[in-house]
Amino acid sequence: MNKKKAKSGHPAIAQNRKARHDYFIEQKYEAGLALRGWEVKSLRAGRAQLKEGYVAIDRGEAFLIGAHISPLASASTHVHADPTRPRKLLLHREEIQKLIGATERKGYTLIPLSLYWKHGRAKLEIGLAKGKQRYDKRAAIKKREADRERERALKSVRGKG
Repeated sequence: MNKKKAKSGHPAIAQNRKARHDYFIEQKYEAGLALRGWEVKSLRAGRAQLKEGYVAIDRGEAFLIGAHISPLASASTHVHADPTRPRKLLLHREEIQKLIGATERKGYTLIPLSLYWKHGRAKLEIGLAKGKQRYDKRAAIKKREADRERERALKSVRGKG
């Protein structure tokens, strides 16, 4: 099984690569997830997708909405599996209060960055983010390409010396 390491050093189940392209990540938080049995089995099989997901705070509780966890074919027959149901995030009250204050400011949102295992428990890294404008995205692409060109030039100079 090919598991990539997340930034935190734990094996990643799913990553939201588009988030770093579409948003400036201001702060990161680690949250636990309240999951059902079939969801844990699906996560162990690596069947999760965060691309359409976002985090919403409702009545002092944080929820992961829109993330897709595909049920396994061998899941229990008497359980109706909803792959996109809202999942409660487990955060400290102080963290939730900080997030409420930050998201009420203009332009901030909460997005899932990666889903990974830590000590046998599923954890979600969420980011407090501000949306990028189109020109910001173009500037990031231009900078990345310039960095690649610089690395190529350095590599060719080192190889000749």
